[in-house]
Amino acid sequence: MAGYLFGLMAICAIVVYVLATNRAGSVRDRAAEKTHSRPVYHGLNAAIWTGVPAFVFLLIWLLAQNSVLDLLILSNFPGAADMTEAQRSLVISEIRQVAAGNIFQDPSPEILAAVEHFRSLERTAAWAMVASVAALICAGAFLGLRVIRNRFRARHSFERAVTWFMIFSSLVAIVTTFGIVASLLYEAGQFFARVPFYEFLFGLRWEPQIAIRADQVAGQGAFGMVPVLFGTIVISALAMIVAVPVGILSAIYLTEYSAERFRAVVKPLLEILAGIPTVVYGFFAVLTVAPLIRSIGLSLGIDAAPNSALAAGGVMGVMLIPFISSLSDDAFAAVPRAMREGSYALGATKGETIRKVLLPAALPGIVGGVLLALSRAIGETMIVVMAAGLIARMTLNPFEAVTTVTVQIVTLLIGDSEFDNPKTLAAFALGLVLFIITLGLNLIALRTVRKYREKY
Repeated sequence: MAGYLFGLMAICAIVVYVLATNRAGSVRDRAAEKTHSRPVYHGLNAAIWTGVPAFVFLLIWLLAQNSVLDLLILSNFPGAADMTEAQRSLVISEIRQVAAGNIFQDPSPEILAAVEHFRSLERTAAWAMVASVAALICAGAFLGLRVIRNRFRARHSFERAVTWFMIFSSLVAIVTTFGIVASLLYEAGQFFARVPFYEFLFGLRWEPQIAIRADQVAGQGAFGMVPVLFGTIVISALAMIVAVPVGILSAIYLTEYSAERFRAVVKPLLEILAGIPTVVYGFFAVLTVAPLIRSIGLSLGIDAAPNSALAAGGVMGVMLIPFISSLSDDAFAAVPRAMREGSYALGATKGETIRKVLLPAALPGIVGGVLLALSRAIGETMIVVMAAGLIARMTLNPFEAVTTVTVQIVTLLIGDSEFDNPKTLAAFALGLVLFIITLGLNLIALRTVRKYREKY
């Protein structure tokens, strides 16, 4: 039903736009004095009045409808006042499942009565929603067409609406960010209430497998994040070893040595790597690169694991090449041409100019790109989930399997998970650490770029 209403809003807004534009044109042709706004602004203003109030109302209705229906159902359900919050949630879930036709056992008479009440309320709410949205559309269209006058400031009204929309978009981004941070802090606080803070930060054992239910057999668990963070650093370092030299050298070649036709072909092809889904990189790592590294290691007498840090880090480095290459290319292009020509005038060769003039001048942009790529490597999930291991160990041997923060977050949050035990809550503590690390790297990169951008 909601989808049809959104489509109705769009169609009505388009129709009113056409009508308002034509009417504004007629008013302009009949007017003796100059009109304030062009007909297109009258049409846009009328379309906004037609669609936006109804759109906002429908969003609020959809967000509040389920909560209101749940309250109305529980208000008539026998014994609901004496239930706990968990019991009420189970009752509501059962009523909705039965109403949807998903019946796994014979429902009680109270549930059947509540289902009938729920269906009646749902029908009433649907018709009330349709009537309210239609009324708002008609009222908005009427007002939008009525205000069309020769001196009506339709352009100002449209620009104010666009300004408010941009403010709303900014607020949504800010509120979403605060919501993510608040949820991480809250759940991490629940974890640290069960596990000491110093044990998590400085512990050398990571064994989060603990019993979730009473019938399960598991250990007591150990939540030292040092091995997990160590594995993340190892894989990220391997990725940067691959990405940094290849990215910077490719940017130097495309900027200083290649022909324009070659650059026009190769640069888009290189940047295609940034558009490949990370799951494709993960499949490539686990099906091609990891077996190849294992076979090479065994041929050299090295006991290589099926999933190795080298496989995950190498493929991740290939994924990061476009980030560093593109940002380094922009940094090289921003260096004034006069600095190159001055170096050549003093007798320097092209290689000397690149080493002693171009690289120092573009260094802030290159460093910023490298740090941004590093933060991307630390936060990468799919490649390391598919190609890295699950056992946390502190080793510098790239042929062994290690685990990372993102792998453990995924592992802890899948399967039979409940958010009242340290095993599941540990994922939020790891997420908070990962958020702080990537945020710090991004801030350092932005500060580096801003501090030295105007020097050259």
